[in-house]
Amino acid sequence: MSAGELEDALRDAGVRITRQRSAILRTLADADDHPDANELFQRASEIEPTVSLSTVYRTLSVLEDKGVILRLSFEGAPARFETADSPHHDHMIDLETGDVIEFRSEKIERLQAEIAAELGYDIVYHKLELYGRKKKRA
Repeated sequence: MSAGELEDALRDAGVRITRQRSAILRTLADADDHPDANELFQRASEIEPTVSLSTVYRTLSVLEDKGVILRLSFEGAPARFETADSPHHDHMIDLETGDVIEFRSEKIERLQAEIAAELGYDIVYHKLELYGRKKKRA
């Protein structure tokens, strides 16, 4: 999702686009990872030094309410964020580093659909989070 689309969502919510919010939106749109609010604050502050952490939180809250970003709550870590327009994917969370790796597996998708069908359901929505540690090389 582009910074312009995120700006449109804020405008639709009646929120004025300031230099600070513009920096936050550019940072969020350019992120190729799953930053938390503090990471967004630090990155946006490099673009616009007057950004405040409270503005980051308020902006994220409005964008989440508008459905254009997703809050990802991984066990034992602060909430992370990603734009809502990315294709469906699941997450592998590295317990040592906290890294979040996106992946998609057709085998897993088929198995989930098969299980749901056996139980008499159609899957409307799901998320899969795997937590692990890298295997040690022998």
